[in-house]
Amino acid sequence: MNGEPDLLIGGTWRRASDRGTRDILNPADGSVAAVVDEATPDDARAAVAAARAAFDDGAWRATPDRAALLHRIADLLQRDKEPLARLETVDTGKTLAESRIDIDDVTSVFRYYAHLIGAESDRLVDVGDPAVVSRVVREPVGVCVLIAPWNYPLLQMSWKVAPALAAGCTMVAKPSEVTPLSTIAFTHLLEEAGVPPSVVNLVQGSGAVLGQALTDNPDVDFISFTGGLATGRVIARTAAEHVTKVALELGGKNPHLVFADIGAEGWDSAVDHVLTGVFLHSGQVCSAGTRLIVEQSIADDFVADLAARAEKIRIGDGMDPASETGPLVSTQHRDKVEAHVAQGISEGATLVTGGSRPADPALADGYFFLPTIFDHCDRTMRIVAEETFGPILTVERFTNESEAISLGNDTKYGLAAGVRTSDSARGERVVRALRHGTVWLNDFGYYTAAAEWGGFGRSGNGRELGPTGLAEYQELKHIWHNTAPAPAGWFKG
Repeated sequence: MNGEPDLLIGGTWRRASDRGTRDILNPADGSVAAVVDEATPDDARAAVAAARAAFDDGAWRATPDRAALLHRIADLLQRDKEPLARLETVDTGKTLAESRIDIDDVTSVFRYYAHLIGAESDRLVDVGDPAVVSRVVREPVGVCVLIAPWNYPLLQMSWKVAPALAAGCTMVAKPSEVTPLSTIAFTHLLEEAGVPPSVVNLVQGSGAVLGQALTDNPDVDFISFTGGLATGRVIARTAAEHVTKVALELGGKNPHLVFADIGAEGWDSAVDHVLTGVFLHSGQVCSAGTRLIVEQSIADDFVADLAARAEKIRIGDGMDPASETGPLVSTQHRDKVEAHVAQGISEGATLVTGGSRPADPALADGYFFLPTIFDHCDRTMRIVAEETFGPILTVERFTNESEAISLGNDTKYGLAAGVRTSDSARGERVVRALRHGTVWLNDFGYYTAAAEWGGFGRSGNGRELGPTGLAEYQELKHIWHNTAPAPAGWFKG
């Protein structure tokens, strides 16, 4: 990036071994934003080897005050908030306002894990013998491969890097080949903060090219992957050969249940949250509320209000302060979204609004797509069952609470869900009945670094954030210490 080498392997920034590069395109206008080095499988294997050597050396995992390092990283993130946010917008197309929030969220993740590791302690176990001290201690899992997606490049990478550093692991980070710019800058920041050489290694390139070198590798102890279901399955099968520990966050098809009892006083808020839940970042959010499941008695009016509001959403370059949402990430992804829309029409869903590229000639060179709403949908339709990862809302209807819950759980995924109701008892019943990793009640989309994130079903396994997010990067060891002067053995002869 900017003419400097972009791969960090063994503490040295270097070019790809075959001198390969990739153009990074700005999705707002299709222009070349940067040219970065594209790693080879040999580069990926070298990065794993460097991380292995750094972990086996033992110095990093014995570092006593990793919390101070995480706080320094957080300080530098805030110092560089504006340039990092701009890179994130150029990379992904999201609005600059969203990118600034992302950098604040990344900062909070590092602050959280800095505080958490300072609060950890061994667990003592009473074995009923005063001569025995029994302890359960946490140790770093080892060498980690961290693979982040293109929709939240830096945020998703931080959910992996922060706990990995906190635990004392070494790692190879691989951002999406489509959106590597902010992660490259972030890795420079890690060096500046004082992360020792080879503890963090960075390679970028196609998963199809680098995947096997990173995941089918006996020197890797843990793989954390956020991305699509098909790739997650491949990683799980590959890692099983070496019995490598894996955590997978594989997206979702998330229901947003709206009950008629919201009344007039809750109406506007419900409309706002449904719109934001599905159209933020043009729907390119794993937890996007893409399935509206609304009570039949209010459905027509609610959908009409949604459509009227959706048509007023200001689409444009993320750098423009007037833009409320930006483009899709690539022309290939826009093609996928268009194919899903065509499929929905062919299956008989009613297109209420959107369904095409915007007519504004000023947006013609970018990868823009209008906020789209389909009504009268059902679970036999592909646009309802499959993750589109675009600005598409499908509408299903229910007549009673049990039907709403049944529809909400009628998915192979289980990442997130939302519930809107003014009845607190109903709200509690429904959120407990929904089989999703995060459920918002009278809200949508928020998270905190202190609470676990992950999904049920085919949304993956393992958790990020919270104490469990740190535990993913740790192994438990039981230490049994017999303090008796001469412990007796089993055999007496």
